[in-house]
Amino acid sequence: MSSMMSLSRRRFGASLAASAAGAALASMAHASKPSSVSTDNDNLCRFRFAVKWGMIEIDGPPLNRFRLCRELGYDGMELISPGQPSTNELLSASTETGLPVHGLVNERHWQLRLSSPEVAVRDQGRAILEQAIRDCAALRGHTVLLVPGVVGPEATHDQVWSRSLAEIRKVLPLCSTHGVRVLIENVWNGFCETPETYRDYLDAIGSPWVGAYLDLGNCRKFGPTEDWVRTLGPRIVKLDVKDWGAAKGFCKIGEGDVDWPAVRTALAEIGYSGWCTAEVTGGGRDRLADIHQRMTNALYG
Repeated sequence: MSSMMSLSRRRFGASLAASAAGAALASMAHASKPSSVSTDNDNLCRFRFAVKWGMIEIDGPPLNRFRLCRELGYDGMELISPGQPSTNELLSASTETGLPVHGLVNERHWQLRLSSPEVAVRDQGRAILEQAIRDCAALRGHTVLLVPGVVGPEATHDQVWSRSLAEIRKVLPLCSTHGVRVLIENVWNGFCETPETYRDYLDAIGSPWVGAYLDLGNCRKFGPTEDWVRTLGPRIVKLDVKDWGAAKGFCKIGEGDVDWPAVRTALAEIGYSGWCTAEVTGGGRDRLADIHQRMTNALYG
């Protein structure tokens, strides 16, 4: 990617992010500081913390989850599509607590794969993605997380690449209409397991409506996380936060092999400022409070 294209994408992302959340929710990372972190240092405005909806293990209506996360210092929520509570109920909870829904996770991408050899399955997968884009816009979010396919008996790496690219390109007009970006997550699916191939895949799509949702723990299995950060650079739109170690597997943030000081340095070098969403084992108040503290320690030092 040329430096001009990188700059263009960065400016596009900043402009899109500033408008997508809406004035009432003020959802973007550049607008506020993590509420439970001291703001004496100007650097402490770079990250906004969230959790995945399924991590919040408490009873009651959605408002209870929003209230708890607000009390614990989180800045927003990431929900799922399909299968989420009613849009009106979520918007009401979001407005009452001031916690935006920053995005949605496509919950069916593993089953209805855009890399499937069957056209009918790919059509279904694209329809689910399109619905997630609409759901996200209705909730005033601005991104949908997507796993583009799986390398295995039904698809080689090249086939996942070509099939998923074709399907993603078909939804770009809808992304433009609703102001919602599709973000590709790096997972253990046999696809793009080096930062260079991940970068090249995003560049092959060649659209500002598509970016990287970098999982800081998932990539550690394949190499230093900070290398992924530097290679992807301005393509990174959001971060999933978890830890992984060769001896422990997935573990609590700060207890694996991710070199968090090195990651902080790399994020500063590329100028990353945005959403950081925990993707770890959830729980109730005490567990979610511990996750917030661990994220703070990992990303702010």
